Amino acid sequence: MAYETILASKSDGICTITMNRPHRLNAWTYQMAGELADAIIDANADDDVTAMVFTGEGRGFCAGADIGDVFKARADDAADKAADKNVAQSERRATSWVDLVRDSKPMVAAINGAAIGVGLTQVLPMDVLIASRDAKLSLRFVKMGLVPELASSYYVIQRCGFGNASELMLTGRTVDGEEAKALGLVDRVVDAAELMSTARATAKAMGENPQGALRMIKKLISENGSDTDIAAVQRREGEALAICYASAEHKEAIGAFMEKRAPDFKAARGN
Repeated sequence: MAYETILASKSDGICTITMNRPHRLNAWTYQMAGELADAIIDANADDDVTAMVFTGEGRGFCAGADIGDVFKARADDAADKAADKNVAQSERRATSWVDLVRDSKPMVAAINGAAIGVGLTQVLPMDVLIASRDAKLSLRFVKMGLVPELASSYYVIQRCGFGNASELMLTGRTVDGEEAKALGLVDRVVDAAELMSTARATAKAMGENPQGALRMIKKLISENGSDTDIAAVQRREGEALAICYASAEHKEAIGAFMEKRAPDFKAARGN
């Protein structure tokens, strides 16, 4: 599929999805939201793809929402915008973004530069966040008189804890990659030259595992991560285990172990 605001390429089982508006530091638009969703849906449907890497073209990752495309349209012409079928469709996809990310193959964010506002919140539900040391990250919604979105008021607390999350969101200050790692906002920090190779290696290490189990583990993390009902947590795990025990990928894992060979999970899924 041809895209105007992103790039999507597939190599060695990894789909790399790149926000591609470098002249605007990859600022987020409704069109970009729709194209990102399409690329993820396409990667999920492609059995040759085992995991995804998400990054930005040029010196920025995503400098937040494009003021002209998003905020001004909302403030000046919200009624006309809502009537536009294409924009409305993109808004719906953006609204369901968190569900799409959590129900997808493993996703690694490679944060190569400024990740501001929605540029940051859109990746918080992803599985691993890796930032370059000189990346700049900010939840600066309060400075625009707004509140965080895309469930970020949940995910920032999950990642950083109550105190750090409160300070980051109430001040709207910017942190670099090193401080983001110290706060728990990202999972790893590396030199810029190593960012993409590290992200791809991390994605590959996850994606080479059985796809059925990967998707169920992500679902369990989403549902059980803040549930204090231990019985419900174990019930979900038991239901998922029952499905896994009957899966072709589990049987392939056992067969490969007994036969002392590398498993072929893709072939198992095709049988």
